Amino acid sequence: MVNELIRALFQRSGGRLYGEDRAEYERLVAEWTLAVAAERVEIVEAA
Repeated sequence: MVNELIRALFQRSGGRLYGEDRAEYERLVAEWTLAVAAERVEIVEAA
């Protein structure tokens, strides 16, 4: 889901991020990073 939001943001902005778009991108990347880390923890715990 977060990946889709990042892709849509880039598409909307024409691939260049400034101002609010840049801030939104940084927020989404941070959210994505946390989601990936949580997923890795779940995988390790399951093993």
